[in-house]
Amino acid sequence: MRGPGGLILDPFLDYGFMRRALVGCLAVSLAAPPLGVFLMLRRMSLTADVLGHGILPGIAAGFLLAGLSVPAMAVGGLLAGLVVALGAGALSRATGGREDAALAALYLCALALGVALVAMGGGTAELTQLLFGSALGVDDAALLLMAATATLSLGVLAFAWRPLVLECFDPSFAQAVGARGGAWHMVFLALVVLNLLAAFQALGTLMGVGLMMLPAVAARHWSREVGGMVYAAVALAAGASFGGLLLSFHADVPSGPAVVLVAGLLWAGSLLFGPVEGVTARLRRRHLAG
Repeated sequence: MRGPGGLILDPFLDYGFMRRALVGCLAVSLAAPPLGVFLMLRRMSLTADVLGHGILPGIAAGFLLAGLSVPAMAVGGLLAGLVVALGAGALSRATGGREDAALAALYLCALALGVALVAMGGGTAELTQLLFGSALGVDDAALLLMAATATLSLGVLAFAWRPLVLECFDPSFAQAVGARGGAWHMVFLALVVLNLLAAFQALGTLMGVGLMMLPAVAARHWSREVGGMVYAAVALAAGASFGGLLLSFHADVPSGPAVVLVAGLLWAGSLLFGPVEGVTARLRRRHLAG
């Protein structure tokens, strides 16, 4: 009978698809949560969810044309995500309406179109994999996409760090010193789309946003500085990836919901026990003050 160590390590030691899924999710965990931190600080947390839905019709179109081909689905998803991200801004400027309203309308249409396309060209298994992810779907091509996206994202963030931080905390000053906030905003949204696209094989188009946002939201309870939040978010995402893939393997559930559920538990633990504005810390502070 296997002990606790075997239950934890054996799936990754015995099965190549589990090792590939873990390496891929860890690559996503390095790049996606820092973007989630900036989305949270800029009060754009729901934007990631919108873009996650927005890539679905492009992925579905790639699936119809080439089956479960990672390059075809990646190109289609990238184009669809950029259309949603850039189209919402263009519509709001052209009509004078709010950008969030345009995003909501576009993502609802994109989600409906994507589900309809997959339903037309595939079965329940393909729809489940595209929406909720599968560890079996992380082949060598998907792993290469995840690694390349993480490398590109971290490189761009190294250059964009200062203007993004300025945009978060003092957009007026950023504009005064010529930080080119509009250009960096577009680059930032493109990185969000790329990371959601990289995550979809393992986590699905509906669940990929969870690994980006839940660790980022939890990280605010572990640090008050942006750098500290980013480190905490990456660590939490890596833990959620490892624990979620184990849950997926042992409970026989799709990998996307499993990883997001573990990330949700880590968020709840951070909310309760985190040293920065956690429930326990606030109660202790009130007790000492009283």
